[in-house]
Amino acid sequence: MSTPSPLPQPVAPPAPARRAPDELRGLARAAAQRETDDDRRLQLARGCTAAVLRAYWRAVQPGPLAESPMTVDPAALPPAMSALVPELSAALARVGPDRAFYELGRLYTALLPASYRARYGVYYTPPELAERLLDQATAAGLDWATCRVLDPACGGGAFLAPVARRMLNAVRRQQPGVSPAAARQAVCGRLHGYEIDPFAAWISRVAVDAVLWVPDALAASTGFETRVGDATATADPPPDVAFDLVVGNPPYGRVGLPPVLRARYRRSLYGHANLYGVFTDLALRHARPGGIVAYVTPTSFLAGSYYQNLRRLLASEAPPVSLDFVEARRGVFDDVLQETLLAVYRKDTTPRQVPTATLVGTGDGRLRAHAAGGFELPAAPDEPWLAPRTPAQAELLAAARRQPARLPDWGYRVSTGPLVWNRHKPQLTATQAADCLPLVWAESVSADGRFRFRAEKKNHLPYCRIRDRRDHWLVVRAPCVLVQRTTAKEQARRLIAAELPAAFLAAHGGAVVENHLNMIRPLDACPCVPAAVLAALLNARVVDELFRCISGSVAVSAYELSALPLPAPDRLDELTALVAAGAGRAELDAACERLYDCTS
Repeated sequence: MSTPSPLPQPVAPPAPARRAPDELRGLARAAAQRETDDDRRLQLARGCTAAVLRAYWRAVQPGPLAESPMTVDPAALPPAMSALVPELSAALARVGPDRAFYELGRLYTALLPASYRARYGVYYTPPELAERLLDQATAAGLDWATCRVLDPACGGGAFLAPVARRMLNAVRRQQPGVSPAAARQAVCGRLHGYEIDPFAAWISRVAVDAVLWVPDALAASTGFETRVGDATATADPPPDVAFDLVVGNPPYGRVGLPPVLRARYRRSLYGHANLYGVFTDLALRHARPGGIVAYVTPTSFLAGSYYQNLRRLLASEAPPVSLDFVEARRGVFDDVLQETLLAVYRKDTTPRQVPTATLVGTGDGRLRAHAAGGFELPAAPDEPWLAPRTPAQAELLAAARRQPARLPDWGYRVSTGPLVWNRHKPQLTATQAADCLPLVWAESVSADGRFRFRAEKKNHLPYCRIRDRRDHWLVVRAPCVLVQRTTAKEQARRLIAAELPAAFLAAHGGAVVENHLNMIRPLDACPCVPAAVLAALLNARVVDELFRCISGSVAVSAYELSALPLPAPDRLDELTALVAAGAGRAELDAACERLYDCTS
C-alpha cells in the first residue's frame, strides 16, 4: 500500500526588500526634479519631508507632534513621491533618532531647488561629526550641567538635539532626584537656536522634542523654541547673557553683504565675504570671555587671502584649541567638495600648541581619529596657518619653520595668467600668423613637470592674435615658472610646475598665458635662483607635502605659493648642479628633502 504524498503547503510571499535611505531619497529627488518651477519645488520639498516626519513620529513617539509653521497638504504630493512616504518613514524608524533626523535633513536638502540651497548654504552635519565636535568641546572644559549654548544656524537640529541630550544627562547626574519636567526646563532655559528657514527651524524643534519629551508632557512643546531669523543681523548680547558655547555648521558660500552688515563685520573681512567667515565673527561676539566656539567649516580660511583678517581676529580673541581634518571630501556632506574641518576655539589670548587629527570613517557610522601632531600660529597671525594632517607633516612643518626665505627672497613674484579666454574669444585661432603668439593652456604643464606646448581640450586653440599696443599686457617675453591653478588633494601631486623656457619664447617672440595657470615671474632680469631650479623644487615631493599643509581648497593660489617656506638661496648649490646636469626626479627629490632636513 503506497503512502499518500503530503499535501502542498502554502508558500508565504517573500517579504519586500527594505530599500536603503539613499535609494529612497534618490527616488524622491527624481520625482521632485520633474517640477521645474522653484517655488513649487520648495513646496514639494517641505510637503514630502513633513509627511515623512509625521509618519516617523507616529511610529516612534507616543506624544503629540509640534505643529509645522506652514500649511503642507500631503494630497498635493505627486503620486510617485507620496508612495515613498511610508517606506521613508519606516527606514527612519529603524535607526536611532540622531541618524533619523540627519537622514530627514538629507531628504529635505535633496528635494530643495538648487537655487534655494545655494542661497542659504544648506548642508546638514552627520551625527558622528557632531558628536566628535561636542566631545572636543567637552575636552576644552565645557560643563554641560551649567553651560548656555547657541547654535546660530541650527538647520535641522544636528547640534541642538545632541547638545540637549548631553545637558539633560548632566542635570540628572548632578541632581539625581530631579523631576523630568524640571530637568527638561533646566535644559530649555540654556539652549538657544536661530534658523533662517522656518521649515528647518520646525525640524530642529521636533528634534529637540524627541530628546526632551517625557510622559507628563501635556503638549508637544518642551519649552524650547528655535528663533526664526538671520542670526548675523541680531544684536550682540550683553556680557551677562553671553554663551559658554557657540556651536554649529554655519552656511558656506560667497555672499554680498548689505552695507550695514559689511560695516558691522568689517574687522573680519578682506575682499569677498563668505557666510561661514561672517558666522565665525558672530560666534566670537556671542561667546563669553573664556567661552568656546566649536564649528564645522571648510578649511579654506586656514590659508586663503580673503580670510587673513579673520585669522588675525581668531588669533587675537579666540585661538584654536584643536583642529580635526575630515579625510574624505566626498561622501561627508552631499554635493560638497571642500575639504572640511572641525575646529574648537577658546575666547582668550593664551598662545598654545594646537593639536590636530585626521578623522576617518570606519564604514559603520563611526569615526576613527588619528593624531597628527600640532602646530603653532605664525608670528604674523594673518599669514596662512600651516597645520599638519599626518605625523610626517608635523615633522616637516617643524623643519619648514626654520626656513628663512619666501619667493621674493629668491627674486620672484606670483601672478595669474592674464588671458581669460572667453573675453578674447575672437582673437583665438588654430593657425599661426605673423600677428599671432602661442597661447599656453594648463595642459601645457604636464604632470611630470615638463613644458609641452599643446592645446588639446575642447575650445582650446593654440594661438592668440595680438592686436596693437592694447594687447601688449598679455605678452610674456621673459622665462618664468608656470604652475597649474587647480588641483585636488586626491591627485598624486598638488603642485605641478614647469619652466616656460627662454628658447620657446625666443623662437616665437613671446607667448600668452591663460588664467588657469599661475606665473612665477622674476622681479628683475637676473633673479638669484634660476627658473629651472625653482621649478624643480616646486615639483619635489617634500614641497608638495608642505603645500598640502597650507592649501585648504582645490585652488593653488598666488597667495599660498607666496607663503611657501623656502631655503635660503645660498643653500641651493647642490640642487642647481643637479638641475644643470639633467638629474632624474629621484635625485632631485632627495636633494630637496635634505634642504628641508627631511629624509625618508
